[in-house]
Amino acid sequence: MVNRQSAILDLPHDRESRPGMVVGIDIGGTNTDIGLVTRGGDCLARKRLATRDYPTAEAFADGLARTILELLADREIRTLAGVGVGAPNGNAFRGTIEHAPNLKWKGVIPLAKWLHRRVLCPIHLDNDANAAAMGEMLYGGARGLRDFVMVTLGTGLGSGVVIDGKLVRGHDGFAGELGHTVVMPGGRPCGCGRRGCLETYVSVTGLIATVIDLLDQTWAQPSRLEKSRDSLNGKLIAAAAEAGDPIAELAFRRTGHMLALGLANAAAITNPEAIVLAGGLAKAEALLLEPTRAALADCLHNLYRGKLRISVSKLQADNAGLLGAAASVWTTAPAVW
Repeated sequence: MVNRQSAILDLPHDRESRPGMVVGIDIGGTNTDIGLVTRGGDCLARKRLATRDYPTAEAFADGLARTILELLADREIRTLAGVGVGAPNGNAFRGTIEHAPNLKWKGVIPLAKWLHRRVLCPIHLDNDANAAAMGEMLYGGARGLRDFVMVTLGTGLGSGVVIDGKLVRGHDGFAGELGHTVVMPGGRPCGCGRRGCLETYVSVTGLIATVIDLLDQTWAQPSRLEKSRDSLNGKLIAAAAEAGDPIAELAFRRTGHMLALGLANAAAITNPEAIVLAGGLAKAEALLLEPTRAALADCLHNLYRGKLRISVSKLQADNAGLLGAAASVWTTAPAVW
C-alpha cells in the first residue's frame, strides 16, 4: 500500500487556481503509460507499467500511485491539478472500469476512488478511446474537426465518437463500442462473452489469431512465423510482412478488410469528416491502410465516398491516449474530488 503521508496534499479546489501540471494515465490491456503533462500538452516525463503483472486491481492502483509519486519526486513537483485516466470500459460518470474484456481483473473496479485515496487529488476517469479522441482533438491531427471517430487498435479495439465538437458518451457512459459490433456471426469468441466481435479480428490479438489460423491451413505457404507461433506479437508479424512473408502479408490484408467493414458501419452511423487510427497496430500504417482503403472503396456507402478521410495519429510516441487523459482534468468534471 502507498504511504499516504507521502501523497499529494492541499491542492486548491478551484479549477482555475490549480497548478498547471497534471498526470495522464493510459491503461492498455498489455501496458499502461503514465506521464507528467503540462496544460499545453507537453509530456515532460513518462513511465510504463506492465498491466498484466499486477494480480489484483488494487495492487495495480498501488502501482499507479507509486509511479505518480516517483514522477513528481523526480521533478521535485509537490502539487498537481489532478490525474486523468483513460481505461478500457472506463465510465466517466462513475469513475469505474466495468467488465473490461481485455483486463485480467473482472467486474466493476472503482479505480478513481482507489486512486484518490492514494494520491489525494481530483481524479478524472474516462474510456480510453474517448481520452484518445480528446487528445487528438486538442493536440493532434483532429484539431479543428467537429465530427470524427477515433479508433484505437491495441490489445483490443476501442473507439471514441465526436459529433459537433463533443464526445458522445450515451445515456450510461458506454457509447462508441465499435470493437464490440458483430461482424462475423458465430465467429471468434470475444472476451465480452459473445462471438464475432470486430476486435477479435482487428486488434493485435485478432491479427495474431489470423496468423495462427492461416498457419494451420493445409495450403499454407512456408512462413518464418511458424517457429514463433507460441510467442507471436504485432511487431514480429509486421516485420515478417515487411520482409515479404506471405502469411504475414495475407494476415494484414484480411485484417484491413475487416477494419474496412467496421469503419464503413461507423461512417453510416455518425457521418464523420475523418476517422483517425491510433495504437500499436496502427503503427503498421503501410501494411494496414492499403488493404483497408481498398476494401473501404467497395463497402463504403455512396453517400460518403470521396468525403471521408482515414489517417493515423501523428502524435509523438502514440501519445493520444495519455495526452487526452491528461486534458480531461481541464475539460471534464472529476469522477472523485
